Amino acid sequence: MTMTVAANGDKRLSLDKRALTRRTSLTLPDAMPLDSWVSVGQEIAVISDASAWWLADWLIYGRETYPDRYRHAIDRTGLSYQTLRNYAWIARAFPVSRRRDKLSMQHHAEVVTLVAEEQDEWLDQAEHHGWSVAELRRRLRGGRSVAAPEDEVSTFVLKMNIDSERQRRWEQAAEMSGSDLAYWVSKALDEAAVAALRSEERG
Repeated sequence: MTMTVAANGDKRLSLDKRALTRRTSLTLPDAMPLDSWVSVGQEIAVISDASAWWLADWLIYGRETYPDRYRHAIDRTGLSYQTLRNYAWIARAFPVSRRRDKLSMQHHAEVVTLVAEEQDEWLDQAEHHGWSVAELRRRLRGGRSVAAPEDEVSTFVLKMNIDSERQRRWEQAAEMSGSDLAYWVSKALDEAAVAALRSEERG
C-alpha cells in the first residue's frame, strides 16, 4: 500500500502514480510488472474499504453539525438509507482507536453486536490469523454454538406494515440511540414485553 506522510506526521492512503484514475475508468501502463499490477489491486481494495469508514465518519460529523444529515447524504451519495445507517452504526461502535487497519469494515460489522471486550477478542484473533470475513463469520457461529442444544434460540421473521410517519419516527429514535432500526425495534419490543409481564404479575 502506498502511503503519503503529511506534514503533521499522519499517514494517508494513495494509489500508485502509474495508475491513471478517472470517474469511470482506471488506466495502467503497458507491460506493467505482475507484482506492480497486484499491488495496485491491493491498494484499490484498501481504499474501497477505507472509503466506507470515511463516509461513516462524514455522516457522524454531519449528525453533530448539520440538520437532516441523512436526507442530504442520500441525495449526494446515491447510497440507500439503510447502507448509510449501517456505516454510521459500525463507526459509532468502533472509535478510531479500536479500528483495525489490517481488517475490513465488514470484519468489524461481523462482531458489532457483541460487547466491546468480545469484539476486541475476535478482531485480535482475525488479525493475528489473517482470517477472511467468511472465516471470521464461521468461527463466530462455531463459538456461539458451543452451548447445549436446549440453549439454542430459534428465530422467526416478523413483518409489519407501517405508515411513513411512523417509520420516520422509529428511524429517528433508532438514530438517536446509536443503533440500526432492526435492533432498535427488537429492543423496544423486548422492553415492552418485560413491562407488560411485570404489570400482569402486579395485577
